[in-house]
Amino acid sequence: MKTTGNTILVTGGGSGIGLALAQRWHDAGNTVIITGRNADKLAAATIGRPNMHAVSLDVTDPDAIAAFAAAVVERFPSLNILVNNAGIMNTEDVSAKRDLTQAEATVVTNILGPIRLIDALVDHLAAQTDSAIVNVTSGLAFVPFPKAPTYSATKAAMHSYSVALRIQLEGKVEVIELAPPAVRTDLTPGQSTREGYMPLDDFADEVMTLFAQQPTPPEILVQNVLPLRNAEANGTVQQVLAMLKSL
Repeated sequence: MKTTGNTILVTGGGSGIGLALAQRWHDAGNTVIITGRNADKLAAATIGRPNMHAVSLDVTDPDAIAAFAAAVVERFPSLNILVNNAGIMNTEDVSAKRDLTQAEATVVTNILGPIRLIDALVDHLAAQTDSAIVNVTSGLAFVPFPKAPTYSATKAAMHSYSVALRIQLEGKVEVIELAPPAVRTDLTPGQSTREGYMPLDDFADEVMTLFAQQPTPPEILVQNVLPLRNAEANGTVQQVLAMLKSL
């Protein structure tokens, strides 16, 4: 993946990891489009960055995705990189019958949203040079967080989807998976100041260094996520699960 001269679409770009990476990509010489549901956050994120553009999008709405894709390609015909970053995370007690509204919303946002947006843009991306799809998953794709089973499952699904997508799009569109560790963002209440979580700026800086490698690794993995990513290969899944269970 080129580090400059791209037109990059980042979903969930109004805050957290999406915003931190979007601003760094902009400052590295890329045109960046950020999406999300909060128009005020999106507008604030673009201040002082003339090649950063805010467009509202609800990734849970399939009709909105289709309309958005058509409009964004018309407005930004050089669009060559899609970053599927938008996601939600909730803790759940699955030990008894419950309301599944949050679980269903997590599946729609974290799995169907990226799949639908990839589908809406894949023909356009395949026709571009230096095109790429970046799917943001999680270290929890490899060892689940017991208190967030649906979230963990959606990230495992997107890891698997990314592997298959990479094979099908080989020679047409580069497919990269970015799997963050626990990072200080507002993804869950209190997470932005939680002890032991990776500071957002440190994470984003390390990610940008990894993206600059040639060739770009198929998986972007900062050092903090390696204990999760490599747990199965290292035979440490039960130890990592025990650690996650204690959180």
